[in-house]
Amino acid sequence: MIRDQWYAVLSSDEVRCGNPFGVVRLGEKLVFWRNESGELFCLRDVCAHRGASLSGGECCGNEVICPFHGFHFDGDGGVTQIPANGKSAKTPEGFRVKAYSVREKFGMIFLWWGNSQPNPSEPPFFENLDDTFSGSTSRHPWTVHYSRAVENQLDLVHLPYVHRKSIGRGNRTLVNGPVQVVRDNQIQFWVYNEVDKGQTPLKADQLPPPDANRQHIHFIFPNIWQNWISPEFRIFVAFAPVDDANTVIYMRTCQKFVTIPGLKHIVNGLNRFYSIKVLKEDERVVCTQIPIATSLKMDEKLIPGDLPIITYRRMREDLKNAAREQDDAQQETLS
Repeated sequence: MIRDQWYAVLSSDEVRCGNPFGVVRLGEKLVFWRNESGELFCLRDVCAHRGASLSGGECCGNEVICPFHGFHFDGDGGVTQIPANGKSAKTPEGFRVKAYSVREKFGMIFLWWGNSQPNPSEPPFFENLDDTFSGSTSRHPWTVHYSRAVENQLDLVHLPYVHRKSIGRGNRTLVNGPVQVVRDNQIQFWVYNEVDKGQTPLKADQLPPPDANRQHIHFIFPNIWQNWISPEFRIFVAFAPVDDANTVIYMRTCQKFVTIPGLKHIVNGLNRFYSIKVLKEDERVVCTQIPIATSLKMDEKLIPGDLPIITYRRMREDLKNAAREQDDAQQETLS
């Protein structure tokens, strides 16, 4: 995983007021909860006293109470009360657990994973994808590292094979280009696949220039993606890393071309059903890939049509290196 990044880790509706919610993300046990106003908090899910999971306890306003010995932890990770010591006793120094900065956007919970303060202070997101869209979210656990899941959605070559009965119909096996734009830790690319009639694939400079109003794929590091189908229809995906071998994919179909109550829900349900069908086609293949995680240098022979994947790996490696350098600099300052 890349440190010092905003990760989409949960759907907002998974964390409800009054109930601690324990989950593993980014290889760490985390507990989320809300106060009565809906404000969100997140701590490492390990009590500073005896290591019990705080998520098995209960909420009290801005605090979560350990189920083992009743220690109270506030949203900053500090212990506010140790019942065995008495209500008036001062809390000993060092009794605290790690707190995480969290934000909510488009019905998703984002967590800042790193040693530094959040920078930027808000998670990057897609322009014009907002609450004017309605949709339906589905949740899909995959037994792969999140990098494999991401790369699958950047893969142009697999469409006529994995999805030959759905979105890949038409036997468009020849990959032209692709046309790609890279900026601000984001990748956008446009697909120009066609039927192979013996012609030579066209290079990017022989294809139409990038057009934001034409269907394209858009990925924002470290783990959110959208298929921009039209101004009124998108498919949004967050690849939530669980650990080095598991990912939860949150997929949401997003539309605003039907707004009539009742009919809108039918359309959203049909979109959801079809998108899940397509995703299951991917899962059957991606979960067989070896190794389950990817890196810049590995035993794979890539081809020109894999340009978005190559770009992703290079950018991911650069971000990982930058985070390591920042950690090293901080350690030198502390020492």
